[in-house]
Amino acid sequence: MRSLHLLLALTALALPAFAQKAKEKKPDRPQPPTRPFDVPGAPKFTRLDGKPGVNAPVDVDGDFVIGPDYVPPPEAKVVEGVPQGVVKQFVMESKDCKLFNPGIARDVFGTVDPNNPKTLIVDTHPIDYQRFVTVYVPAQYVAGTEAPFIVGHDGPRGKPDMTLPRILDNLIAQKRVPVQIAILISSGGGDAQGHERGREYDTMSGLYAEFIENEVLPLVEKNAGVKLTKDPEGRATMGSSSGGSCALAMAWYRTDLYHRVLTTSGTFVNQQWPFNPETPDGAWGFHSKLIPESPKKPLRIYLAVGDRDLLNPNVMRDDMHDWVEANHRMAKVLKAKGYPYQYVYCLNVGHGLGPARSQILPQALEWLWKGYAGK
Repeated sequence: MRSLHLLLALTALALPAFAQKAKEKKPDRPQPPTRPFDVPGAPKFTRLDGKPGVNAPVDVDGDFVIGPDYVPPPEAKVVEGVPQGVVKQFVMESKDCKLFNPGIARDVFGTVDPNNPKTLIVDTHPIDYQRFVTVYVPAQYVAGTEAPFIVGHDGPRGKPDMTLPRILDNLIAQKRVPVQIAILISSGGGDAQGHERGREYDTMSGLYAEFIENEVLPLVEKNAGVKLTKDPEGRATMGSSSGGSCALAMAWYRTDLYHRVLTTSGTFVNQQWPFNPETPDGAWGFHSKLIPESPKKPLRIYLAVGDRDLLNPNVMRDDMHDWVEANHRMAKVLKAKGYPYQYVYCLNVGHGLGPARSQILPQALEWLWKGYAGK
């Protein structure tokens, strides 16, 4: 009898957690089709495919196709004799922040607004959350000097991922990139419309750049013992998926803060929430309106996408949710406006680029920092 009571008690404790997980039924996400690189409307790619391990050249702009087989880069390994930087971490509590406090979350995905099919009706509730900040400081950094830096989105929660620090160790030692600080910041959690990550990353404004500038970077300088440059030429931002569209938004809306942008599987689609009539198409508006209709800005932009990247992954069927098409369009408008850009089309990979991402990252970083001389 006692065992039965114990079993019932444990079941009662488990039910709320099970119910919480069951609240949100994720929309069906069929396997995206493979999109050939030479379909009508695609950029005219320089073909480097069929050569495992080969990347686009670091001193040439334009459109390149690579894959379908990939090789881990030697720069991602610890190399004997190469100075190794240090990695530090700290945690930010949402209740201690001015912006993005409290956070938001949803229990169900939401439904298409019948009065405006470009957006969703989503019920949200406030949440508290933690944000991990991981800081890489290279061995060559001289204390007290202002250093260039790169901000990375979707940083690790908990144990640091040493991939980027090891790559930077080797690139810095080989003088392929400047001595720089890397700041990897985790989001407030969740994904897309109605979640904190979506509010931070998919919003078309400079708000997240201002949050980093005013609330994160001062803590980085304090906790890591570094000084960060104010020169936008020495500031880069990078991200994958919505982190990629966020990286571009930071630089686009705050060109006084950032000039260098690195994106993989960039979510240049209509995912902004809440709806903003000034940017009704969300990040799809970058290539449909903002870039082609605005004066050229002092930005250097790297793009990479997979041939099986996302296609209409939610209930919205607005013709603005094809990640491949969005990145194709980005490359074409950047070329038309004369931007320094590089676009890499990766065969045989999906969203996030899988094994292609590690292969291209050293080359992408080297291309990104071309022309930087420092002050």
